[in-house]
Amino acid sequence: MTERRIGKMFRELKSRGTKAFIPFIMAGDPDLETTVQLVPELERSGSHIIELGVPFSDPVADGPAIQRAGMRALRHQYKMSDYLKAVESIRRNTNVPLLLFSYFNPVYQYGLESLARDAHAAGVDGILITDITPEEASQYCACMEANELDCIFLAAPTSSDDRIAKIVECCRGFVYVVSRTGVTGVQQQLSDTVIPTVERVRRFTRLPVAVGFGISGPEQVRAIWEIADGAVVGSAIVSEMGKIKNPKEIPSGIGEFCRYLIGLPR
Repeated sequence: MTERRIGKMFRELKSRGTKAFIPFIMAGDPDLETTVQLVPELERSGSHIIELGVPFSDPVADGPAIQRAGMRALRHQYKMSDYLKAVESIRRNTNVPLLLFSYFNPVYQYGLESLARDAHAAGVDGILITDITPEEASQYCACMEANELDCIFLAAPTSSDDRIAKIVECCRGFVYVVSRTGVTGVQQQLSDTVIPTVERVRRFTRLPVAVGFGISGPEQVRAIWEIADGAVVGSAIVSEMGKIKNPKEIPSGIGEFCRYLIGLPR
């Protein structure tokens, strides 16, 4: 079986004794041309896996910053096919693992089998659909697996042990641990629930564990690296993007911000 990009990345990082930095950006914010330019810059700035948000009009898991980014992208009226074409363009310049992050409605509208086939062909490595539960995911997971796409699911501090067991059974690539209850958004300190949640997830799987929601500064990134295999930063990056008025300056500006987050020279 051919090793997939996400698993290979975590394996290589583990062999080097390092951890993954996983930025989230909203694809199409401020436009898809900027997204295509930004992703390779994120890789050059130390990112190991990149989450591309596909905007949805009712993003129940997203906090204010990511909601605003989604609304900016939605104004363009891009279709799912446009996002996949952007991935094709990104793939001309980078092999960094790419994860689509969205909701089931856009997937359903495009067609589950069609999306799995077309996403794989475009160069997507995995998909995280926030509002699919393990109990409803058998057809979805089978379709993704048939097209060599990793399914990523969320485990929360409120997840019972039985539910964590079901969640990790559906996962491939890594398990995404939500650092706290509630929606995404910048937080000044990590929740006390992070460590016990990661420890409980590790009892049920050998998959890598990444932690996201509320991670916003270099100290928090380092703290997550102490207990997990990867740190996901979304709202802080999206907020920083919103401050840059000239879209042409976004790749270099966000690249510099990511280097700051992971402690590389700026």
